[in-house]
Amino acid sequence: MSINFPQIEAEVLKRWDEIGAFQRQLELSRGRPPFTFYDGPPFATGLPHYGHLLASTIKDIIPRYWSMKGFHVERRFGWDTHGLPIEHQIDKKLGKSGRELVEQLGLEGYNRECRSIVLTFAEEWRKTIGRLGRWIDFDNDYKTMDLSFMESVWWVFKELYKKDQVYRDYRVMPYSTALATPLSNFEKEQNRKDTQDHAIVVSFPLRSDPHTQLLIWTTTPWTVPSNIAIAAHPDYQYIKIQDEKTQNKYIIMESCLQTLYKDPKRAKFKKLESFSGRDLLGLEYIPPFDYFYERNKDWWFHVINADYVKDDSGTGLVHQSPSFGGEDWAAATASGVISRDRLPPHPIDEKGCYTSEVPDYVGEYVRGPVEKTLIKHIERNGRLVVNGQVTHNVAFCPRSDTPLIENSVPAWFVKVTPKIPQMLENIAGSYWVPAFVKERRFASWIENSRDWNISRNRFWGTPIPIWTDDTFDEIVVIGSVAELKEKSGYEGEIQDLHRDVVDKITIPSAKGGVLKRIEEVFDCWFESGSMPYASIHYPFKFTDPSDFKGFPGDFIAEGLDQTRGWFYTLVVLGTHLFGVSPFRNCIVNGIVLAENGKKMSKRLKNYPDPMAVINSYGADALRLYLINSPVVRAEPLRFVELGVRDVVTRIFLPLWNSYQFFQGQVALLKKTEGVDFLFDANLDVSVHGNVMDRWIQARCQSLLQFVNQEMNAYRLYTVVPELVNMIDSLTNWYIRLNRRRLKGEAGLQSSLTGLNTLFEVLFFLIRSLAPFIPFLTDHLFTLLATYLPQSITKSFDDIRSVHFLPYPDVNPELLDPNVERKVQRMQNVIGLARISRERKTIGFKTPLKSLVVVHTDPVYLSDIDSLRTYICDELNIQDLELSSDEAKHNVQYSCVADWPTLGKKLRKDAQKVKKLLPQLSTKQVKDFMNNKSMTLDGIHLTEDDLVVRRDVPNSDNRNIETNTDNDVLTILDVELYPDLASSGLAREVINRIQRLRKKAGLVATDDVRMIYRLIEDPQEVGLADVFTSHARTIESAVRGSVVPEETANGPVDGDQKIIIEEELEVQKATFFMRFVSI
Repeated sequence: MSINFPQIEAEVLKRWDEIGAFQRQLELSRGRPPFTFYDGPPFATGLPHYGHLLASTIKDIIPRYWSMKGFHVERRFGWDTHGLPIEHQIDKKLGKSGRELVEQLGLEGYNRECRSIVLTFAEEWRKTIGRLGRWIDFDNDYKTMDLSFMESVWWVFKELYKKDQVYRDYRVMPYSTALATPLSNFEKEQNRKDTQDHAIVVSFPLRSDPHTQLLIWTTTPWTVPSNIAIAAHPDYQYIKIQDEKTQNKYIIMESCLQTLYKDPKRAKFKKLESFSGRDLLGLEYIPPFDYFYERNKDWWFHVINADYVKDDSGTGLVHQSPSFGGEDWAAATASGVISRDRLPPHPIDEKGCYTSEVPDYVGEYVRGPVEKTLIKHIERNGRLVVNGQVTHNVAFCPRSDTPLIENSVPAWFVKVTPKIPQMLENIAGSYWVPAFVKERRFASWIENSRDWNISRNRFWGTPIPIWTDDTFDEIVVIGSVAELKEKSGYEGEIQDLHRDVVDKITIPSAKGGVLKRIEEVFDCWFESGSMPYASIHYPFKFTDPSDFKGFPGDFIAEGLDQTRGWFYTLVVLGTHLFGVSPFRNCIVNGIVLAENGKKMSKRLKNYPDPMAVINSYGADALRLYLINSPVVRAEPLRFVELGVRDVVTRIFLPLWNSYQFFQGQVALLKKTEGVDFLFDANLDVSVHGNVMDRWIQARCQSLLQFVNQEMNAYRLYTVVPELVNMIDSLTNWYIRLNRRRLKGEAGLQSSLTGLNTLFEVLFFLIRSLAPFIPFLTDHLFTLLATYLPQSITKSFDDIRSVHFLPYPDVNPELLDPNVERKVQRMQNVIGLARISRERKTIGFKTPLKSLVVVHTDPVYLSDIDSLRTYICDELNIQDLELSSDEAKHNVQYSCVADWPTLGKKLRKDAQKVKKLLPQLSTKQVKDFMNNKSMTLDGIHLTEDDLVVRRDVPNSDNRNIETNTDNDVLTILDVELYPDLASSGLAREVINRIQRLRKKAGLVATDDVRMIYRLIEDPQEVGLADVFTSHARTIESAVRGSVVPEETANGPVDGDQKIIIEEELEVQKATFFMRFVSI
């Protein structure tokens, strides 16, 4: 029976809907200890992509696991509904900027437009996330635009204000001219690009000596009209030179001549004078543009000193335009050039266009074509010394994808710098996977963080609850709706806190008159950072706010980029409000890239549609592909669709086939023995079981110990591979080595014990895998549940879904490290011998005479001896010899090295070692193994430098193949002996008949008569003899009579039906096979 996994998932989804599975699971766990999960809110203005599906998979696995472990895990979806992403969509839709639209539509109309699109793709999100199998509550979601959420954000802000952690200041900030608002420093880092810009050198003549000119280098020609000073480093050396070609005299830092001349050594100039930057202090100059010169030349337009000036780029003299450079602002303030009473020129508007203060270019966008015009202006005035270009890394707006500028704006800030030590202490107490993200990336970001600009000059967002006068002398901060009504005297109902509502409300001033709300709204990161409180309407919904259960949260998960986003804002606010990190455990995933390693792009269509992949292979396959990859270790993943298909063929089909095999043998048991199988949890495998029963049980328990340990540590990347390996243990070892026994060939009781063990492992596996692949496991559970006795089903609260069941508990009585060790050693020996067969291209149906296993440890050999029957059967060998006598088998030891690594360590001595290693005797190598070091020609080598190898020289040309895993050595006799050929041929005949049964769609319980006729045997391999001499073996394997056509009872009569007939081939001999119904 073939299986269509996507179709099965659709049926499971339908059943979940019918029984209200998610809500039922929450209902069953209510009253248990809480496990708190915070879901970071995405925007619903775009469709979910692979990054969202990856994060959603992680956010589904962890809550499912802890639910099954006995915790109550509430899972509410959240939406980020405010901010620049929404406004930018409206601005694009209506073709105007936000301020123009507000003037046209009014605040109420503009916000109505924003509200109309915030959940544009909400239904698609719900459908996609649901199809992924993620259980999360969309009906009881939270939205940052909800009154309750916004009120809690107000409370957060007031708490910060009460603690004196909020202030207003002018600050040079990253600024988006497209969105007309400043951004935070961490937003600035989210979209950087290598960009080509102008790079010019401009001369500034000294007032006292116009023939001597200061040289500055800049990549922002648009800031030159706003120049008010030039900075020199006080301790660096500067020179005055005379250029022979132009006869101009220039002052430049001596180490920066390459900016002026391509090759300073060959350049023609004369060095006239040398002095320090401190000597330049106070030198007055004439700027290239005179817009601000005449009325400000008495306090501006001179050289200042600044320590930030570099000596390895530019000219060593830095043009100062404080309104558009943070370092410029700090240097100009420190030198007294600017102050609160004497602010620097700021001749651009909110869109980044020149104002009337630069009359020649009024209305021109500063990052546009005007830069070329400015350069021509500078050139016409004889001030352009070098006109070039440079490619450098530039910050772009993460929303509009336009270049950011540095721009001085009045803004509201939350203090971060004083809290850095406490923030570092708090994150040190949290647990991150992988750890390096916390210890390096996040800690470094916090160490270098600056105060946080939380204000945005926008319209659709949570208004900052500050009411003040024009001079900011009187400030009232509001922390709730009730407080606003109380202090304003507003008597109506306040059911919305957006600007179009609250901006109309004034508060009486203590000095007479009224206070009005400031225009700014919160940075939407402030809202998402408030999520632990605002999503539950804290503290307003709590009768006792000190009883804040579920805080800090137990778990969060997002992408690597959130170290500078949500993770950061959570920690800032959690530290300020409660002195703690608001989360205990954090999983950080990497970025999902296109198959070519580039960023996924809708425009380029360089990735398959997520829903198409799910519809082709199933959500379980996509989930397992994503979480069994480097991306859960915060590394990038190149998404390859074939990888999803590989999950189906390599993992799901073997698991499904294991169930199919179990079900087929249960049906066969009923048919042949009249026994209805029912699982017996108390069955003792020591009575009718075998070592493989004990091994697979022990393997399950040790795996469970590992899974619990690693899931407690949130290391999905270690758990998933081991669970997948368990499927391999079941299919390729337990079932494979017990197939005939499970089919009943060893007797009824042995067969029942084996089937009981097989059921036990399947039942264990589907519960263990349930959080990871929820669809297939639930489907398999519904099939297996019919074999559970009432004594077990009664112990469960609800057996309609595997997700209602508890996660398996470790049974210490079944742990058996000894049997696991034995089977592991057996697997190693079989694996080595299999490789030896493959090297010689000898199929496994060809019997071989012997295998020698060499090991010096008698316990190892005893372990192998106890399992020799399995080894002989699996490898199709007649004899297994165990030996600890390496000399008898002429085992030779040698050493090899990883030369690239050792070469770096030894350098010139590496060649000496390379010549000496082949000369080492077996005894010398053994001494090295015992001592863990040795000295060759005065060179000390340790066990980390060399790898020991063992081999058996084949000087007498024996037909053998050796292999080793640096522990055990195997010697396989690969000679083909004629007396063994017939049994090998019989195996191949059985294989062809079984294939034909499968092709005909027959199952184990289908009885058929098999009739054969020999066609030809050109190489005389003895096919006819095999059918007679191995008749019993063949009939036992294929479960039915196999008779020659000439002895069959005449032609097929009316009661019989030909099921299939086909010509088959074995070693170039051909025979005809017909299956007839009985």
